[in-house]
This record gives sequence, structure tokens and C-alpha cells, in this order.
Amino acid sequence: MRPVMPVSTNSMDFELLLEIINRKLVDSRNRPLTPTETLIIQGIWQYQTYNQMAIDGGYSPGYLTNVVAPQLCQRLSELLGKRVTKKNCRFLLEAYVAAYANPEAMSLRQLPDDFFSAVDQALSPSYPSGPVPLGSVFYIENSNTVARVGEEICKPGALLRIKAPREAGKTSLLMRILDYANCQGYRTVSLNLEQVDQAILSDLNRFLRWLCTNVTHQLQIESRLDDHWDEDIGCKVSCTHYFRSYLLEQINTPIVLALDEVNQIFEHPQVAKDFLPMLRSWYEESKRLLIWQKLRLIVVHSTEIYVPLQLNQSPFNVGLPIQLSDFCLDQVQQLAQSYGLDWSNGEESRQLMAMVGGHPALIHMAIYHLSFEEMTLAQLLKTAPTSTGIYSHHLQRHWVNLQQEMELLIAVNAVMSSIEPVQLEPIVAYKLSSMGLIKLDGNKATPSCQLYRQYFNNLQSQEMKSVINN
Repeated sequence: MRPVMPVSTNSMDFELLLEIINRKLVDSRNRPLTPTETLIIQGIWQYQTYNQMAIDGGYSPGYLTNVVAPQLCQRLSELLGKRVTKKNCRFLLEAYVAAYANPEAMSLRQLPDDFFSAVDQALSPSYPSGPVPLGSVFYIENSNTVARVGEEICKPGALLRIKAPREAGKTSLLMRILDYANCQGYRTVSLNLEQVDQAILSDLNRFLRWLCTNVTHQLQIESRLDDHWDEDIGCKVSCTHYFRSYLLEQINTPIVLALDEVNQIFEHPQVAKDFLPMLRSWYEESKRLLIWQKLRLIVVHSTEIYVPLQLNQSPFNVGLPIQLSDFCLDQVQQLAQSYGLDWSNGEESRQLMAMVGGHPALIHMAIYHLSFEEMTLAQLLKTAPTSTGIYSHHLQRHWVNLQQEMELLIAVNAVMSSIEPVQLEPIVAYKLSSMGLIKLDGNKATPSCQLYRQYFNNLQSQEMKSVINN
């Protein structure tokens, strides 16, 4: 699999594709691609909808969808010897380019049938849960973010900060950054702080030893932790010394250290007040010591830190900040297209976004269900905030979690039932924002989408009142 960022080579790939396709069409005594057919292939290459292609080319969407595209798919199917659809077109054309760019490679006709079965399986949707796998056609990327991240991770001593609520795509992006780093020949280490025992997270010495041990294991080198750990100089200095004098010395290439769900450490302020400034010091050391330039840090967290830190100690005001945003209308249409839905006029996307905003996970789940024609969009939206809708498990999980902390439940009740922004305590605001239930302007909160407002307002007259009153 080719690296996914940066994407500056796509234009070269596309020009090569057109050259090979036209050459093979002429060789088989067929006419070369027309400008309109070229427009469609370019649109598929860029994951555009037919509506977007029509706007770019000055055509009506119906003409491209009903006239040009079916004829083009038929011509390409005959050329490639495999059935070409809009969904598999880019994959098959990339394979075709690779096959004919390498004289020793097999043509698509020579590939075994189980290869195409695997392709069909990869292009078939699985239930959207957790990170989107590498290579998935259902991953919606922001090209500007991808380019910036790709450039930054190649800089000596880089620090990337990725922030977004849960289920907003942080881990999916992180996987692609690490994949790109691996393709550059870098060594990568990925640690998820959700997997750390609470007893370890609450003890700075144990946590820093956990950090060093796990990095050592993932780099597959011999552990020398006890040789570098000295209680007399303290665990922060010992950890820093282990990284500088042992780990970074052992590896000749840059090391990318990704720390996911760093907000877990926020729950332990005494540990956070020592650990986070230590990360900041490593970043600053790279400005004067070459050895620290090998280390590239990626810090991923759900929301703003509420642990008070001095400005010159916080790693959250240095490095490149990447704040993931909700899907926009075009991205919703692009995802719908990946699932084979024709939402080119944008009306269906607007209706769905009116209920769930641009929440990536909620958008993805809706489009997944609609792609199987289990229900109409109207039916999905009608039942969405109820116990019979597709979001029932998602909503019930939030409800169960909120019942564990009465302060959060009371705050949610206030926000969802108010037509004006509600002032919240900073820690309460932090937790609800991390859950993705609210949007913040300072400490003033509004519901992140109508789905949550309707669901919790429905509960207000039933379970919520009884829980709060008890």
C-alpha cells in the first residue's frame, strides 16, 4: 500500500493513468477517452460526486449519471476484463496502471478470482465501529489536514497535537500518520492511555516506568530501564535520561511516539503537572540538541486540559495543533457516494445533518444503514432519538455513563432543555465536551446536535426526573 500523505504525487499518477488507458484503447481499436469521460475519471480519482463533476465541467448531473458514466464503465470493463463500477473504479484503475507500468507484472485478466473477491470484500461496508481501517474507501480525509500533518511529521523534533471529541476520527487519523511515518522509514510507537491501569496512572514513578517499558518493547530492543533509573535524581530525570541516552541512541532513524487519549492523564492532576511539562521539555530540547530531533511526538486528546499549568510548561501551546472538525456537506455526500447512495442534490445530506450535525460517527452509522435499504431516511430520522432507532445503543451508553456522575446528568438536563447557552463549571464542561454531547463557546454550552437535545428532553419527563430527584 502506498503512503497516504502527502498526496502531491496524485497528479503524476493520474496523468500516467490517462496515458495508459488511452494507449490501450487505441491498441484495441477503440476511440480514446473523450473530455467528458476524462472528467468523470478525474472526479472518481478525487472522490467527487457526479454533481460536483457536473459543476466542474458545466454539464447537467443527469447527463453524466445516466449517459456518460454507464457507457464509460462498460468501455473500461471491456478493457480491463473485469466489471467496473463507480465504487471499484479507482482501485481497479490503480491496479491496471501498476500492472502495465511493470512489464513483468500480471495483467488484471491473469489475477486469480480470489484476488477480486478480496477486493470486493474490502470495498464492502462493515458496521462502522471504532477507527476506520487503513485503505478503506469509507475513510473521509481532509486534504489540507493531511498535507500539513505529512509535512510536519518529517520535521526534526516535531510535536503534533490532535484534538477532537470522542468518535470524531482522531484515532483513524493517527493510524494514517503512523502508516505514513512507517513508509518514510521511521520507527513508530503508539500508546493508548485508556489501556493503562488507574493505579499506574495515579503514580508518576510507575507511569513513567510504564511509558519507558512499552516504548522499549515496541521498538524491539533490550530493556535497560533499571540501569538508568535513579531514585536520587527522580523519576522525571530518569525517564528523560533513558530516552536521551539509551532509546534515541539505539535507533538510527526518527522515532514517532504517539500518545492517544492523553486526556486520561488529566484525571490525575498531580501526575499531569509533572508528565505534561516533561513532554514540553523534550520538545524544547530538540531546538538545541540533535539527539532530541530524532523524536517526533503526537499528543491526541479529546478536549482542553483542565489541569492548571503555567504557559511555559504546557505542551498544548507549542507544536502544530490539529483540531478535527465535524463533516461538512460535501464530506457527507462523499461518504454517501462511497456507499453507493445518490445524494448528489444535497437534500438528503442536509436532512441528516439537521438531526446529527456533522458528527462523523453518527453520519457514518446512518449512511451505513441506509445503504442496505433497511429504511428510508424519513423513517431513520423519525426514530433516531428513540429507543427503537439506529442510535439506541449509542444514546443508551451516554445515559448510563451520565448516571454515574449526577453533576454531569444535571448539567446535561440544563443544556438540553434550554434555548440559550448555559454556563457550566470548567470540569463539567470539559467532561461533556469530551463525550461529544455539547459544544462550547468559552464555558457556555449548547447541545452538539438535535439528536441529543430530543433524546434527553424525551427522558426529562420520564427516567431523568426520577434519577435526578432520587
